[in-house]
Amino acid sequence: MSELTANLTHHFLIAMPRMADPNFARTLTYIAEHNDQGALGIIVNRPIDMTLGALFERVEVPLEADGFSEQPVYFGGPVQTDRGFVLHRPAGEWHSTLKVNDDIALTSSRDILQAIGSQGEPEQILVTLGYAGWAAGQLEQELADNAWLTVPADMAIVFDLPPEERLVAAMQHLGIDFANLSDVAGHA
Repeated sequence: MSELTANLTHHFLIAMPRMADPNFARTLTYIAEHNDQGALGIIVNRPIDMTLGALFERVEVPLEADGFSEQPVYFGGPVQTDRGFVLHRPAGEWHSTLKVNDDIALTSSRDILQAIGSQGEPEQILVTLGYAGWAAGQLEQELADNAWLTVPADMAIVFDLPPEERLVAAMQHLGIDFANLSDVAGHA
Protein backbone atom coordinates (compact mmCIF):
# COMPACT_ATOMS: atom_id res chain seq x y z
CA MET A 1 0.00 0.00 0.00
CA SER A 2 1.47 3.32 -1.00
CA GLU A 3 1.26 6.26 1.31
CA LEU A 4 -1.70 8.55 0.92
CA THR A 5 -0.41 11.36 -1.25
CA ALA A 6 -3.13 13.88 -0.46
CA ASN A 7 -6.18 13.87 1.73
CA LEU A 8 -9.11 14.84 -0.48
CA THR A 9 -11.69 15.04 2.31
CA HIS A 10 -13.87 18.14 1.68
CA HIS A 11 -12.81 18.34 -1.98
CA PHE A 12 -14.73 18.02 -5.21
CA LEU A 13 -13.85 15.45 -7.85
CA ILE A 14 -14.57 16.67 -11.35
CA ALA A 15 -15.00 13.85 -13.85
CA MET A 16 -12.75 14.26 -16.87
CA PRO A 17 -14.56 14.22 -20.26
CA ARG A 18 -13.29 10.73 -21.11
CA MET A 19 -14.72 9.18 -17.92
CA ALA A 20 -15.75 5.72 -19.11
CA ASP A 21 -17.99 4.80 -16.17
CA PRO A 22 -21.51 6.08 -17.00
CA ASN A 23 -22.20 6.45 -13.26
CA PHE A 24 -19.64 9.25 -13.14
CA ALA A 25 -19.71 10.88 -16.61
CA ARG A 26 -20.07 14.67 -16.25
CA THR A 27 -20.35 14.46 -12.46
CA LEU A 28 -19.24 16.59 -9.57
CA THR A 29 -18.56 14.40 -6.53
CA TYR A 30 -18.11 15.68 -2.99
CA ILE A 31 -15.57 13.65 -0.97
CA ALA A 32 -16.80 13.26 2.63
CA GLU A 33 -13.99 10.96 3.74
CA HIS A 34 -10.59 10.00 2.34
CA ASN A 35 -7.98 8.05 4.25
CA ASP A 36 -5.70 5.03 3.89
CA GLN A 37 -8.77 2.74 3.96
CA GLY A 38 -10.28 4.37 0.86
CA ALA A 39 -12.69 7.18 0.06
CA LEU A 40 -16.41 7.92 0.29
CA GLY A 41 -18.29 10.63 -1.54
CA ILE A 42 -21.59 11.60 -3.09
CA ILE A 43 -22.41 12.92 -6.53
CA VAL A 44 -23.97 16.37 -6.08
CA ASN A 45 -25.14 17.27 -9.60
CA ARG A 46 -27.32 14.36 -10.72
CA PRO A 47 -30.94 14.76 -9.56
CA ILE A 48 -33.22 11.78 -10.10
CA ASP A 49 -36.92 11.72 -10.88
CA MET A 50 -37.99 11.86 -7.23
CA THR A 51 -38.75 14.73 -4.88
CA LEU A 52 -38.09 14.85 -1.14
CA GLY A 53 -41.86 14.80 -0.68
CA ALA A 54 -42.08 11.44 -2.47
CA LEU A 55 -39.06 10.06 -0.61
CA PHE A 56 -40.45 11.06 2.78
CA GLU A 57 -43.76 9.45 1.86
CA ARG A 58 -41.98 6.26 0.82
CA VAL A 59 -40.07 6.01 4.15
CA GLU A 60 -43.17 7.05 6.10
CA VAL A 61 -41.73 10.21 7.68
CA PRO A 62 -44.08 13.22 7.81
CA LEU A 63 -42.77 16.24 5.90
CA GLU A 64 -44.46 19.21 7.52
CA ALA A 65 -41.67 21.80 7.18
CA ASP A 66 -42.06 24.25 4.29
CA GLY A 67 -39.71 24.47 1.34
CA PHE A 68 -38.49 20.87 1.17
CA SER A 69 -41.14 18.77 -0.57
CA GLU A 70 -40.24 19.82 -4.14
CA GLN A 71 -36.46 19.56 -3.69
CA PRO A 72 -34.97 16.80 -5.82
CA VAL A 73 -33.37 13.63 -4.52
CA TYR A 74 -29.99 12.91 -6.13
CA PHE A 75 -28.17 9.86 -7.43
CA GLY A 76 -25.30 9.86 -4.95
CA GLY A 77 -23.37 6.99 -6.49
CA PRO A 78 -23.60 3.32 -7.41
CA VAL A 79 -23.14 1.89 -3.88
CA GLN A 80 -26.21 1.16 -1.68
CA THR A 81 -28.64 2.92 -4.01
CA ASP A 82 -31.54 1.81 -1.82
CA ARG A 83 -30.19 3.82 1.11
CA GLY A 84 -30.52 7.55 1.74
CA PHE A 85 -27.68 9.90 2.63
CA VAL A 86 -28.06 13.53 3.70
CA LEU A 87 -25.21 15.98 3.11
CA HIS A 88 -25.95 18.89 5.41
CA ARG A 89 -24.86 22.08 7.10
CA PRO A 90 -24.64 22.58 10.07
CA ALA A 91 -23.18 19.22 11.12
CA GLY A 92 -25.29 18.73 14.27
CA GLU A 93 -25.54 15.53 16.28
CA TRP A 94 -27.25 12.51 14.66
CA HIS A 95 -27.22 8.75 15.18
CA SER A 96 -25.19 7.78 12.12
CA THR A 97 -23.07 10.70 10.96
CA LEU A 98 -19.75 11.08 9.23
CA LYS A 99 -18.51 14.51 10.30
CA VAL A 100 -16.51 16.01 7.46
CA ASN A 101 -15.55 19.09 9.49
CA ASP A 102 -17.11 21.31 12.17
CA ASP A 103 -19.66 22.62 9.66
CA ILE A 104 -20.44 19.78 7.20
CA ALA A 105 -21.59 16.19 7.75
CA LEU A 106 -23.03 13.23 5.87
CA THR A 107 -25.78 11.42 7.78
CA SER A 108 -27.59 8.19 6.95
CA SER A 109 -29.86 7.76 9.98
CA ARG A 110 -33.61 8.26 10.09
CA ASP A 111 -33.45 10.87 12.89
CA ILE A 112 -32.21 13.57 10.50
CA LEU A 113 -35.18 12.96 8.17
CA GLN A 114 -37.53 13.29 11.14
CA ALA A 115 -35.90 16.61 12.12
CA ILE A 116 -36.10 17.92 8.55
CA GLY A 117 -39.74 16.84 8.32
CA SER A 118 -40.86 18.36 11.61
CA GLN A 119 -38.54 21.35 12.22
CA GLY A 120 -36.98 22.04 8.82
CA GLU A 121 -33.52 21.56 10.30
CA PRO A 122 -30.83 21.35 9.15
CA GLU A 123 -31.93 23.83 6.53
CA GLN A 124 -29.10 23.26 4.04
CA ILE A 125 -29.38 19.68 2.78
CA LEU A 126 -28.75 17.54 -0.26
CA VAL A 127 -30.38 14.10 -0.11
CA THR A 128 -29.04 11.22 -2.20
CA LEU A 129 -29.81 7.60 -2.79
CA GLY A 130 -26.50 5.78 -2.86
CA TYR A 131 -22.92 6.92 -2.54
CA ALA A 132 -19.58 6.57 -4.31
CA GLY A 133 -16.91 4.47 -2.65
CA TRP A 134 -13.29 3.65 -3.42
CA ALA A 135 -11.17 0.89 -1.91
CA ALA A 136 -7.75 1.66 -0.43
CA GLY A 137 -5.55 3.12 -3.17
CA GLN A 138 -8.29 3.05 -5.83
CA LEU A 139 -8.97 6.79 -5.92
CA GLU A 140 -5.24 7.54 -5.94
CA GLN A 141 -4.87 5.26 -8.98
CA GLU A 142 -7.80 6.94 -10.76
CA LEU A 143 -6.20 10.33 -10.07
CA ALA A 144 -2.88 9.06 -11.45
CA ASP A 145 -4.79 7.89 -14.54
CA ASN A 146 -6.19 11.42 -15.00
CA ALA A 147 -9.82 10.32 -14.47
CA TRP A 148 -10.52 13.26 -12.14
CA LEU A 149 -9.59 16.84 -11.44
CA THR A 150 -9.73 17.92 -7.80
CA VAL A 151 -10.56 21.25 -6.21
CA PRO A 152 -11.24 22.22 -2.58
CA ALA A 153 -15.00 22.09 -1.99
CA ASP A 154 -17.06 25.26 -1.91
CA MET A 155 -20.35 24.40 -0.23
CA ALA A 156 -22.07 27.41 -1.81
CA ILE A 157 -21.83 25.44 -5.07
CA VAL A 158 -23.76 22.54 -3.50
CA PHE A 159 -26.32 24.47 -1.47
CA ASP A 160 -26.83 27.69 -3.47
CA LEU A 161 -26.63 26.71 -7.15
CA PRO A 162 -29.03 24.61 -9.25
CA PRO A 163 -27.60 21.16 -10.05
CA GLU A 164 -26.94 21.89 -13.72
CA GLU A 165 -24.59 24.79 -12.76
CA ARG A 166 -22.51 22.97 -10.12
CA LEU A 167 -19.97 21.21 -12.36
CA VAL A 168 -19.21 24.39 -14.33
CA ALA A 169 -18.90 26.43 -11.12
CA ALA A 170 -16.42 23.95 -9.63
CA MET A 171 -14.41 24.05 -12.87
CA GLN A 172 -14.30 27.83 -12.66
CA HIS A 173 -12.62 27.52 -9.24
CA LEU A 174 -9.75 25.91 -11.18
CA GLY A 175 -9.90 28.60 -13.84
CA ILE A 176 -11.01 26.05 -16.46
CA ASP A 177 -13.96 26.15 -18.82
CA PHE A 178 -15.44 22.64 -19.06
CA ALA A 179 -16.13 23.13 -22.79
CA ASN A 180 -12.39 23.63 -23.36
CA LEU A 181 -11.28 20.65 -21.27
CA SER A 182 -9.38 18.12 -23.34
CA ASP A 183 -9.64 14.34 -23.01
CA VAL A 184 -5.91 14.14 -22.44
CA ALA A 185 -4.27 15.89 -19.49
CA GLY A 186 -1.57 18.30 -20.57
CA HIS A 187 -3.09 19.09 -23.96
CA ALA A 188 -5.34 22.09 -24.38
